[in-house]
Amino acid sequence: NTSECEKYACCPLPPYLEDSGCVIEEDDNGGRPLRDVCFHLLKLYSDRSYELDQLLDPRSVTSDPLDFRLSWHLWEVLRALNYCHLSQQSWGVLNSSYAAQLESEGLWEWAVFVMLHEPDTQ
Repeated sequence: NTSECEKYACCPLPPYLEDSGCVIEEDDNGGRPLRDVCFHLLKLYSDRSYELDQLLDPRSVTSDPLDFRLSWHLWEVLRALNYCHLSQQSWGVLNSSYAAQLESEGLWEWAVFVMLHEPDTQ
């Protein structure tokens, strides 16, 4: 509850932005600032209904917005822990994006494995 000039610490930025100073990077989708994935995990721990879209955004881990490796694996761990409040559309985008990433690397067998986790069987 302090004003901008009274902040005593920088926002928890993703690792690739840590050395950029105390600058808040704004998200293109809704104006939410980017935060480190560890920050999002702590928020989820304190509030089980915390929005998972922010946590699973690849830019909270890496500067490549198309690198879904950690996001997909993190989602599978969260699902195993009964965090299931990710929309079906976001879940589908996560699965198909990671499968496309694997397929582009020639790992089509693993892309099929990822697609087997698709919530919509159609």
